[in-house]
Amino acid sequence: MNCFYVVADCKVENNHEYFKYKSLLILSGFSFNKFLECIENGTVLIDFDARTGHNHGTKFRIRQGSWANLYTNVKKIL
Repeated sequence: MNCFYVVADCKVENNHEYFKYKSLLILSGFSFNKFLECIENGTVLIDFDARTGHNHGTKFRIRQGSWANLYTNVKKIL
């Protein structure tokens, strides 16, 4: 499983949205076993996002800078 992680600033001018890309990471070599370890040690958090009248479901959040704990390859492009 490969994915990209992008960090960008955003601004709106004259009803147009603009982005300034600050960082781009290519993440590959996901490890499910490492994922389970990260849940156990608190690096990955489980977020139950259920609200009255609207349910956004369950999410997993990882602490910033912890990508190497889940992926064997973390390549910074920008």
